[in-house]
Amino acid sequence: MSELAFRDGIMDQIRLREPRFHERGFLFVLSALEHCQKTLTERRHITGAELARACRDLALERYGVLARLVLDHWGIRSTDDIGDIVFALVDLGLLISQPNDSRDDFAGVFDFDTAFERDYPWNCALLG
Repeated sequence: MSELAFRDGIMDQIRLREPRFHERGFLFVLSALEHCQKTLTERRHITGAELARACRDLALERYGVLARLVLDHWGIRSTDDIGDIVFALVDLGLLISQPNDSRDDFAGVFDFDTAFERDYPWNCALLG
């Protein structure tokens, strides 16, 4: 979906449902979903934990040491926030969920402090 098409009316609906997050955060989660699908041998349903980890990996790949700052700017401060974005997109019909999918699937998948600060390669070298 092009950014222009996404903004044309859909973003207004999203802002009404989930005003905590910047529109770039929604686009990022959709990009992470596609990023995750590309790593699979065939397309299939992605679990909440898989999508949360894909968001982490894509943020580190795209933004490096600034990943946490960028996500924070968009309002994404935990894996729970990723779940809130996903279910806002589901509510609008932009994503499809399975009957057993839940926001709880995104709860505590990883700690942002650890993923974006402590686990950085040079920090691990300092600890050793």
